[in-house]
Amino acid sequence: MQEKRISRWYFGGVSSSAAACLTHPLDLIKVHLQTQQEVRMRMMGMTVNLVRREGYLALYSGLSAALCRQMTYSLSRFAIYETVRDMMSSRNKGLMPFYQKVLLGAFGGFAGGFIGTPADVVNVRMQNDVKLPVELRRNYAHALDGLFRVWKEEGTKKLFSGATVASTRGALVTVGQLACYDQSKQLVLATGYLADNVLTHILASVFAGGCATVLCQPLDVVKTRLMNSKGEYGGVFHCLMDTARLGPKAFYKGLVPAAVRLIPHTVLTFVFLEQLRQHFGAVVARS
Repeated sequence: MQEKRISRWYFGGVSSSAAACLTHPLDLIKVHLQTQQEVRMRMMGMTVNLVRREGYLALYSGLSAALCRQMTYSLSRFAIYETVRDMMSSRNKGLMPFYQKVLLGAFGGFAGGFIGTPADVVNVRMQNDVKLPVELRRNYAHALDGLFRVWKEEGTKKLFSGATVASTRGALVTVGQLACYDQSKQLVLATGYLADNVLTHILASVFAGGCATVLCQPLDVVKTRLMNSKGEYGGVFHCLMDTARLGPKAFYKGLVPAAVRLIPHTVLTFVFLEQLRQHFGAVVARS
């Protein structure tokens, strides 16, 4: 009898949080680019300008909210996807077909996106705060302070601002990341040239990160603009039309920093996740 290990339900949140600590500056620059009303700065210009004005620590503005988001949004979607996948694979004595992975990923991502919306609202605001004039800054001390102040000053409804877009984006990202990662890893292992090791995990996760970036970028732009708004949008459709008036390219504003951030984040997440699984996962017997 050989033994194999499967991921525990909370490993996805832990590995995503570890990855977020390393990729947070890229996420912050992406938010700054997406909240420009007109394209005035590119990625490098925005980074240099921010560091000159606020210092290097400004690149980690809103880190507590980013970690709070990962431990709600990512933990939920990974827990749903991996728990159900492992259960179905065990019951069927084989791997799930790709279309089932896509459907499961969409469901898990939609649920995770909704659960993580309050933390996402605070995350976007804290990241964007450093580029606002001093008198307009919200100055949240940390994620919990931000959540409490949004609830107290703007109401519960504002905590779920952009929840529809965030949930839909969560579904697309999870299909791109988890379903595509599982399938590409399966295909790589099927060739017989590579084993279940770090190189395989990196190759599969690079592909998954690229898929997720292309799928979710238009919704990511709309979500960011909605969450950072101060009431100027009447809803998702209003924000969608307002963004469309800026031209088709507006929906892919920040695509390069999004890819530069999401692909490494995806790679790091799955490398950490696989290491956690291989060393600390739940043991199941197999013949």
